[in-house]
Amino acid sequence: MSTGKADQEVQLLAEVELLANTITVSGIQVQVVRKAIKNIHLGVYPPNGRVRVAVPLHVTDDNVRLAVINKLSWIKKQQAAFQAQQRQSQREMVTGESHYVWGRRYLLDVVERIGKHEVVIQSNTRMTLYVNPGATRNNRELALNEWYRAQMKQRIPILLAKWEPIIGVEVAAWGVKKMKTKWGSCHIEARRIWLNLELAKKPPECLEYILVHEMVHLLERQHNDAFRAHMDRLLPHWPLYRDMLNAAPLAHEEWGY
Repeated sequence: MSTGKADQEVQLLAEVELLANTITVSGIQVQVVRKAIKNIHLGVYPPNGRVRVAVPLHVTDDNVRLAVINKLSWIKKQQAAFQAQQRQSQREMVTGESHYVWGRRYLLDVVERIGKHEVVIQSNTRMTLYVNPGATRNNRELALNEWYRAQMKQRIPILLAKWEPIIGVEVAAWGVKKMKTKWGSCHIEARRIWLNLELAKKPPECLEYILVHEMVHLLERQHNDAFRAHMDRLLPHWPLYRDMLNAAPLAHEEWGY
């Protein structure tokens, strides 16, 4: 990267930070982000009901406060729903624990044997993790996560083949990794998409929704009216899938979107 380009990126980041601030309305912290948009967009996000308002550049904090106050009962309802959302405790990777695969709950059986680590779905309610004798909790978790990764890598190419001609874009590269702040991300210039490994635990519709969401960013960078119009056209029930994702049990580590 050239020094000039790096300086431009630093300046851009600084400008973005200047356009974002936090205010408090009726005891609720609200992140205010000013953008070159026409309308005010208010959202409440998991896992804990974070409130974010995107507003046009000219809108004052006082106007934001009025908008938030008008939606206060709705905001509190959404926050209460997130607080009541089921959360898993830290997984110990032992027999009898609950683990989720594509939205379905399974009871784990851990079986020690000499050989390659393996995960097998035994029935609609039970899954077996085969590990070497003495395998640590971390090694067991690593084996299960690699299995989750393989499950996603089987499904993603099928979804890409379905959606690329529909959306009219081509994804140059994609990958699966653990992400602590988002369900997915898109590097627009490289046309590269990353998907959160945790999606393997959620209903299949959630993976499709996030993938389409990230692919639509190749048409529209911002979460603006044009972006929502694309989502409404391509995946009319996307709010249902978003709510399904938000209602699914959260892992011990919490992700938001």
